[in-house]
This record gives sequence, structure tokens and C-alpha cells, in this order.
Amino acid sequence: MTILNETYTLSNGAEIPKLGLGTWFIEDDEAATAVRAAIEIGYRNIDTAQAYGNEGGVGEGVRTSGVPREELFVSTKLAAEIKDYDAARAAIDESRQTMGLDYVDLMLIHAPQPWDDFRGGDYADGNRAAWRALEEAHQAGKIRSIGVSNFLPADLDNILQNSTIAPHVNQILVHAGNTPSELIGYCQSKGILVEAYSPIAHGEILGNAELATIAERYAVSVPQLCIRYTLQLGTVSLPKTANADHMRTNAQVDFTISDEDMNALRSLDERDYGDSTAFPVYSGK
Repeated sequence: MTILNETYTLSNGAEIPKLGLGTWFIEDDEAATAVRAAIEIGYRNIDTAQAYGNEGGVGEGVRTSGVPREELFVSTKLAAEIKDYDAARAAIDESRQTMGLDYVDLMLIHAPQPWDDFRGGDYADGNRAAWRALEEAHQAGKIRSIGVSNFLPADLDNILQNSTIAPHVNQILVHAGNTPSELIGYCQSKGILVEAYSPIAHGEILGNAELATIAERYAVSVPQLCIRYTLQLGTVSLPKTANADHMRTNAQVDFTISDEDMNALRSLDERDYGDSTAFPVYSGK
């Protein structure tokens, strides 16, 4: 599972593992066990968020993993509703305290709008205020790298043109069937690393016949194909699971998808998320 040893280099020189563990929908009282299992398997990149409600469990898993803190890359996200400097500053410290960690490796603004107005109103001023709090925490050593999530080019420009530190990361929805190539290219042109969340489309893509046919060619599962696809796009891949067996198989992606198949996957349009459409990021806005 050599992918667990591979990293990208952020624009500030920090190394981030290419494959991480997503923890969305893992309950707080189960998160420590899941994180410890992932770290024992070899994962070194763990992703959570204030909105997930499991920062305490994730932090416990990190602290009790038996692996030195400096060998792990831990990310969290500032709640999307926080568009105010003072609230952001307080929430940053609260995350560190909840996790029981002296520092966080990466902290993101979870979305450019609050979830109940996702892709809605203009929150440019609030994002600049939250970003200023992240910059100060970064300069103070509380956060090693800072970034954003679900930001479109205009949202990124608002930060890039009004900040002293450019975002190191933009974490966005990327999977076979939903490849925002223009946004990925824009981020790359600005030196912003893209992280792909839900690389298996929240599980809704597992029954896709075209993906199954391509996966069969490589003698891999559909999830393995999907994870490999996002890696070959040059993104960090963040499949989420609390199942240790799935963690292992998700990391068994040491194969190469051909250019022809990459093009087929890139052009695939599959965004039927079933019941998950209730979540703003899958709603098609």
C-alpha cells in the first residue's frame, strides 16, 4: 500500500499525504476507534470538521494512536455559518481544545455560504473576516496550513485579492461522474492543492455499470477505481469509512488507469445521489 507513503507538497512547503481518512458521519463515540484503526493500517492524513460533531473522538484517536503527532496530518474545518472574525477566532481555539491538540495541520472554511444558504447570498465580507482569523492562527503556529472548501473561482478570488496568505487547499466534491475540471484547473493555476471529498460519491455510484466494466479491466473494485481516479487527477483523496477492512482495500490502489479510461471517467456524468441529495453539496446547486 505504497500510496499511504506518498505526499503532495503544499505551496508553503508542508507535506500532505495523498490518501486520507474522511470522518463525515462517524459518530463521536466511534471516531477514536476508527482513527486508531486507520493509523495502525498506515494512514497519516485524518480529516474532520466542526460540523461533523466528532472532533473530540478524532483528537482522542490521534492522541492515543501510538504514532508521534508530527507524523500525522490532521485537518478540520471552520463551521460554514461562521462569517465573523471574533466568532472564527474563538471557534479555531475551540477546535484545538476539543481535539486536545496543540496545533492542527490544516484548517479550512467549510463553505463560502452557510449551509442553509449554500450557493446563495454574498458572504464575501464574512469570508474575508474568517480568513483573517485563520491567517492569524497560522502565523501564531496554531494551524500549520490554511484553506477553504467548496469554494468556486469567484470565492477564491475574494480571498486571493484580499489576503496576505493564499489558500493552501480547496477541498471540493470530486468523483468519477462529477469532475469539475475547470475549477480544478483554476486551483492548480493558483498553486492551490485540491482535495477530493466523497470520491465514491457518498456510495451512490457503486452500482454504475460503466464504472464496473472499467474496474473489471484492472481487477479492482469500483471504490478502488474511484479513489485511484481522483489521485490521478492530482488531488488528495478522502474516502470516508469507519470500517477497517474498507480502509485497507481503499489504500490498495497501486495501479495506473490508462489515459483512455481516465478520459472516459472524466467525461462520465453521474450525479444521482439518492437520499443524499438532501445535503447541500449534493443538491445540484
